Amino acid sequence: MTSEGIIIYKKLATIFKENGSSLYLVGGTVRDILLERDFSDFDLVTPSIPEQVCEILKGYKLNTSFKKYGVISLKENDIHFQITTLRKEKGYSDSRHPNEIEYVKTLKEDVKRRDFTINGLYMDSDMNLVDLVNGVNDLNNHLIKTIGCPYKRIKEDALRIIRALRFEIDLDFTLDDKLIKAIRKNVPTLSSLNPEKIKMEIKKIKSSDKEKIYSAFNYFGITNYLESIE
Repeated sequence: MTSEGIIIYKKLATIFKENGSSLYLVGGTVRDILLERDFSDFDLVTPSIPEQVCEILKGYKLNTSFKKYGVISLKENDIHFQITTLRKEKGYSDSRHPNEIEYVKTLKEDVKRRDFTINGLYMDSDMNLVDLVNGVNDLNNHLIKTIGCPYKRIKEDALRIIRALRFEIDLDFTLDDKLIKAIRKNVPTLSSLNPEKIKMEIKKIKSSDKEKIYSAFNYFGITNYLESIE
């Protein structure tokens, strides 16, 4: 599935290039390629705004439900491609969603809004890696570290607490010491989130070792969130 998806991605990237734009693989997609993990959902970014993306890919059946958030998606051969316009975000008054987004043109600006360094990697259609946050080093050291201030990153989006634990469990990685402290301070903000969002994130944990999952959540005193999916 992964190799077929990469072929389709390169085809899409060629179309963007022919239209004077560019298309990059990003985030968990790049992380999983480097870890040689199979997957069927591809995250992509482009400097083109949504209206331009729709014009560039007018020959495809597109999902524009989240167009106002800068996201256009499509499915080819049961492989999902999500194309997001490069952006920066401002304000997170609900501890989850940005109050404002602003489209930008560079990866350097876009990466600042992302959560963890291992998810802050980009790759072009020639499979050249763009690492602006030392993500490869953290990936090699099996370390989960935030991009920028960990307290700020977690406070912006409390669901990143659950995401951090998911990566720790599924990848068998270690949480950075500063990230651990930031999670401890922000645990109370989890109560402000939609319980269904937390449940959905926990359901993504692929480990079959229930004791490992319980131990990770128990370390932060949040095993009560596991009860909702049992």
